[in-house]
Amino acid sequence: MDTVLPKVIVSLAQRVIEENGNAGLKIATAESCTGGLVSAALTEIAGISAAFPAGYVTYSNDAKVAMLGVDPKLIKSHGAVSQPVVGAMAEGALEKSRADIAVSISGIAGPGGGSAEKPVGTVMFGLARRGQPTKTILKQFGAEKNRAEIRRDATIYALELLLE
Repeated sequence: MDTVLPKVIVSLAQRVIEENGNAGLKIATAESCTGGLVSAALTEIAGISAAFPAGYVTYSNDAKVAMLGVDPKLIKSHGAVSQPVVGAMAEGALEKSRADIAVSISGIAGPGGGSAEKPVGTVMFGLARRGQPTKTILKQFGAEKNRAEIRRDATIYALELLLE
């Protein structure tokens, strides 16, 4: 298959579609720092429209609020890169898309923007499933990695979450 994405990501996306499709689950995404890379990986798979109703790229805080219904007070008190916000992003994607499972990603891909509390390479993930509590995960991909590596690693991890 010809693709612009690394084959490892496309093959992982293929597994996500097969396993979730076999279980009858529809998938949605809510992405910030990955800028749509998870959605791009999923849409590399032919026939994906039956299993992927929507992907949201909400890079700005305003987009998180407008498109996903994230409470601006959460962003103000915790920051966009936080477990409460990625949880709300995943839940918003689930609700807006009517999917069965949604993954969300918000992080600091660098090279700037990090802090002592949230250094470059900090990425938060949310996983929401209908009828189950939303799960949030903090990952540190490492400040020594460059922007592309952090975004790639976050994309892979998000796809792996969809296989749980």
